Amino acid sequence: MALVRLWLTLWVAFCLLVSAAAYASDSAVLFEHVQLFDGKSDRLLPGTHHVLVVGNGIEQISRNPIDLPEDSPALRIDGRGHTLMPGLIDAHWHSMLVGAGMLDTMTAEVGYLNIKGARVAEATLLRGFTSVRDMGGPAMGLHRAIEEGLIRGPRIFPSGAMISQTGGHADFRLPTDIPRASNQSLSHPEQMRAAAIADGVDEVLRRVREQLMLGATQIKLTAGGGVSSMYDPLDVTQYTLDEMRAAVAAAENWGTYVTVHAYTSRAVQQAIEAGVKVIEHGQLIDEATVRLMARQGIWWSLQPFLDNELANPKTGESRLKQLMVSQGTDRAYELAKKHRVKVAFGTDILFTGDDGHKQNLLLNTLARWYSPGEVLKMATGDNGQLLALTGPRNPYRRALGVIETDAMADLILVKGDPTSDLSLVTRPDENFVVIMKNGRIYKNSL
Repeated sequence: MALVRLWLTLWVAFCLLVSAAAYASDSAVLFEHVQLFDGKSDRLLPGTHHVLVVGNGIEQISRNPIDLPEDSPALRIDGRGHTLMPGLIDAHWHSMLVGAGMLDTMTAEVGYLNIKGARVAEATLLRGFTSVRDMGGPAMGLHRAIEEGLIRGPRIFPSGAMISQTGGHADFRLPTDIPRASNQSLSHPEQMRAAAIADGVDEVLRRVREQLMLGATQIKLTAGGGVSSMYDPLDVTQYTLDEMRAAVAAAENWGTYVTVHAYTSRAVQQAIEAGVKVIEHGQLIDEATVRLMARQGIWWSLQPFLDNELANPKTGESRLKQLMVSQGTDRAYELAKKHRVKVAFGTDILFTGDDGHKQNLLLNTLARWYSPGEVLKMATGDNGQLLALTGPRNPYRRALGVIETDAMADLILVKGDPTSDLSLVTRPDENFVVIMKNGRIYKNSL
């Protein structure tokens, strides 16, 4: 028996070595003669560069040509002076809630939503977004399918179900579901893990721990009113300080952090007092709260919500709330710049029923407040730093959002210079001639 086990161990080791060798030799890609935007500054590096990718990482970056053995199977891509940049990152995405409407989220079978989500995932990757930070929804299965190579899509950092108090932003229940007895079954949105209703310290602890158990890389709480939610006015503060501290403690015990949905100063200040590391939205906060965020090193995941053709128009009371948020957006970005708060880019596209095709257009909207290079740095290197807050829950051991030695090989070859013309990103079909994620090429139109 011992001999059999030894033989099996040796055979498995041999197979792994052969597989690794084949992967290493067959997956080398050399980008030659490219302009380089590395995601760490807001401008191109001087001169032209050559970048060697081996496996899923960046092996070498050089101003001089990189010599490879004559028999090397590496794919050579002549950049022709195009710009090589890191893959884009959306820091506030809803992988499973884009392709479906709100009614679908409340009633549809999760299998249907998975099919919709798979279509959105492929379109997202082919728009150049190689990583997304999922801010709530049943994305765990989609994340696994992408990681296993079953479907094409961006790398997902899932939050799992959005955790909400009763009547909070992520309470999707119908009025006919109220009241709910302690032994009553969960609502459909809760059963499909789009949301988790939790009231009181004990329930909050339980729901947070459940998301972490299922593979959440960070935790999302709703700490204030929302635009699209049915019950909560925009000005309300959600959760008590003790409830929120319980969520933060559970996440920190797991080595990660809590982010919150909030728009108002009161909601944001309470979240910061509880130990929250990131604020989603925040378009209605005052300058004193922005100064507090800057002092505490809080990340501001801010979205360019404007009342324009890119807005997902609402009706009734939600329309009034939408206008309040859009009117606060200009001031929010101005205050963030004034006080040098760490700002992340995200789109928060959801319930549109399409593939999220406005994602790149919303990125281009940031040119209203930032230079093209600053926008690209925010959507690559800065967002990569935000993803790294997940600490040991981050399953990717290479840096994201940057082009440097040993970073993850998530790369886009852009026809032209997006640091001088940001609108190039709005036409990815035409201008993103190579898209690579994890060292694998998903598009090459050269």
